[in-house]
Amino acid sequence: MDIVFRHLEKKDNPEIASLIRSVFREFGIARPGTVYFDPSTDDLHTLFSAARAEYWIAEDNGKIIGGCGVYPTPGLPEGCAELQKLYLLAEYRGNGIGRKLMELSFDSARRLGYKQIYLESLPELGRAISLYLKAGFDHIPGPIGNSGHFGCSIWMLKNL
Repeated sequence: MDIVFRHLEKKDNPEIASLIRSVFREFGIARPGTVYFDPSTDDLHTLFSAARAEYWIAEDNGKIIGGCGVYPTPGLPEGCAELQKLYLLAEYRGNGIGRKLMELSFDSARRLGYKQIYLESLPELGRAISLYLKAGFDHIPGPIGNSGHFGCSIWMLKNL
């Protein structure tokens, strides 16, 4: 493996959207109220071109294998960003790549002036939840912000 971490480029849109949706199908969570049906999934470059947003890509020999970013989701408290779209192809999980993508996103958040990171997830993504807990996230009782992802039932928050 020769993993390269870099920022999202416009040309990456189709490949990262396909990867994200493949993970949703893998876990049987391709349902309304998730990023699977979110139209912004098809144009992450435009979404993450917003002020105080940044998205990282992990690439192995030119193939996109994962990604993760931070985004100023409307309705979040001042100084809080959302950790978004942390997905990794199955054959690359368990090698620290997801953790590295998350750490790059934390560094981006700090550089962009955030003090907290929020995320939404699903119980089917148990390995990801474990990763979030190890990274210092705590469960919170309900959603904050206006992500539009009403299909999520796990909410977490981390102080940076």
